Amino acid sequence: MNQDNYFEEAFKMRNVLEEFQKDCHGQRKPTILGLREHIFTGSGSSLAWFMSNQQASFVTISQRILADPLRVRFHYGHPDIFDRIFHITRGGISKASKIINSSEDIFSGFNSILRGGFITHHEYIQVGKGRDVGMNQISLFEAKVANGNGEQTLSRDVYRLGQQFDFFRMLSFYFTTVGFYFSSMVTVLTVYVFLYGRLYMVMSGLESEILQNPSIRHTKALEEALASQSVFQLGLVLMLPMLMETGLEKGFRTALVDFVIMQLQLASVFFTFQLGTKAHFYGRTILHGQSIYGAMGRGFVVFRAKFSDNYRLYSRSHFVKGLELFILLIVHEVYGESYRSSNLYLFITFSMWFLVASWLFAPFIFNPSGFDWQKTVDDWADWKRWMGNHGGIGIQPDKSWESWWEEEQEQSKNTNIRGRILEIMLAFRFFIYQYGIVYHLQIVHHSKRILIYGLSWAVLLAALLVLKMVSLGRRRFCADFPLMFRILKALLFLGFVSAMTILSVVRGLIVSDIFAAALAFLLTGWALVLIGQASRPLLKGLGLWDSLKEL
Repeated sequence: MNQDNYFEEAFKMRNVLEEFQKDCHGQRKPTILGLREHIFTGSGSSLAWFMSNQQASFVTISQRILADPLRVRFHYGHPDIFDRIFHITRGGISKASKIINSSEDIFSGFNSILRGGFITHHEYIQVGKGRDVGMNQISLFEAKVANGNGEQTLSRDVYRLGQQFDFFRMLSFYFTTVGFYFSSMVTVLTVYVFLYGRLYMVMSGLESEILQNPSIRHTKALEEALASQSVFQLGLVLMLPMLMETGLEKGFRTALVDFVIMQLQLASVFFTFQLGTKAHFYGRTILHGQSIYGAMGRGFVVFRAKFSDNYRLYSRSHFVKGLELFILLIVHEVYGESYRSSNLYLFITFSMWFLVASWLFAPFIFNPSGFDWQKTVDDWADWKRWMGNHGGIGIQPDKSWESWWEEEQEQSKNTNIRGRILEIMLAFRFFIYQYGIVYHLQIVHHSKRILIYGLSWAVLLAALLVLKMVSLGRRRFCADFPLMFRILKALLFLGFVSAMTILSVVRGLIVSDIFAAALAFLLTGWALVLIGQASRPLLKGLGLWDSLKEL
């Protein structure tokens, strides 16, 4: 295994092996002996220090409690010693499939418990362990573990353990395995539900109606409840085991100093970012019923990642979701009226703004030389070249945006009909923006007729038609007739300016209406892309997939 060791610890091996002869809870002997670990990579970087502190609390105080009294410790890929005869005569140690069992190590612990084994933990001996030290390496590891927990949630092993454990042991088992990732996903979904609920109230006029009602205008119970919850959404509670372990081993004064230093080094930003990693990959595995195995690399190196690398790794998991929450907050800020006169407004929205900032900027904050101007210019040129390259057979994802997109959709290609229907239902949330914003434009003069919503779809289709014309013109005229292509673009631009001028004079169109409509149409277009991707087999059967992909 990827473990270091120490000469003085090797003398204790005979004592550890004698633990197999001790009876535990009657006549049962241990089948797996868990050992303590020493994380030696904490000095590599600030991220390595965060991870080493987090991991140190897990491999010491956490596993100590999991083994006794909770009795729900399993194998986590750490330096455990197995009773080989016991396991190879009861189905083997590990699992064979890297898709079903992307976290194959914990299933050996499941097998051991299900077949009558017993797992203990011992701290008089320790071995060395190296953790990931770079942002991208850490995120890949967290994604792999989240995918593994999604597979565990769907596996028969977890179902059988839940059936056989008593009630309290079952709760301990849930909280220390899949329950933590399920809670992380629910935490993120709660932010979405709250903001989309607020968006519906703002866009439908229900919020203004409530504020104008004198009987409920001064009710602050909901605002106070939300303010109390926002304090706990910063991820600080996740650092409690870390503080306890450091306090037990080095003293609580040292633990408090380390905690302050970690906050100054933006540990909260890092852990909030990793919350998004856990929620995204766990949710995708649950949604599609399968995960995609990713290689870790495990290199002990701190290097500067290019923007295209960060984009490929975090686009769907953090950047898209962060931009969605950012747009939700902006729309609520522009069109909403509640909370503005309240002293609790900052407490209610601060944690959400903090979440958005962490998801959008953490990869650049923790990137070495992330704000060096010349390297940023080089990254921009590299990203544009990557975006412009066409994909195809044999083209790697790091060479072409099209190949990367195809790889990203690999998981959804093989999903079942349930996953496709859920994907389409989730994509419908983006239509709320267009339905609400078009009725708040100055050009409609407060009209609520359904014809206005129909006209907005006509404008969207016209915009897509223009994009199609530009695409066809680029393919047919750009190389052979560049002047013709420039004339086509000039005519389209003059037509757009003329239409905006006429609408401004006749219907009172203002500049803010143009930006609001562009935002609504952008999100509607993204919804159409997601629905088209989920409906890929049907579109291929109708012969429409190539046209949609090109557009």
